[in-house]
Amino acid sequence: MSSTPPEPAPRAVFRPSSLQVLAAVAVAFCATPFAFGAPLFFLVYLVPLGFVVWTLRVRTVVDAESLTVRRLLGGRRVPWSEISSLRLVRGSRHTSSRVSAVLTDGAELPLPAVTVRDLPQLAAVSGGRLPDPAGE
Repeated sequence: MSSTPPEPAPRAVFRPSSLQVLAAVAVAFCATPFAFGAPLFFLVYLVPLGFVVWTLRVRTVVDAESLTVRRLLGGRRVPWSEISSLRLVRGSRHTSSRVSAVLTDGAELPLPAVTVRDLPQLAAVSGGRLPDPAGE
């Protein structure tokens, strides 16, 4: 009798677009004439470097047990029992809406890289703890 390995628990990782790294490299390339213009102007490279680090570090990880938010410095893991709902923060005309988790104590936890269009996937991975906005 062969046993099948257990299925891995569903998990979703939401990250900023990797194209932002390319944009940071382009900014660094364009800043090169300025960087060599005077002493200490080379510090202008810290801006795109910081942006690359931010892009690679920041994320939201959702699994059946918890929601984990990783920021540039630190992070936080919140079990589903401590999340009462989600709050949609409307963006400007040119940006998409952002999502925050409302905790049972009333505090809000912004979810980096999670937008309104990610809500069906977030609901599916939550194991029914969050309603599917599509109503399916």
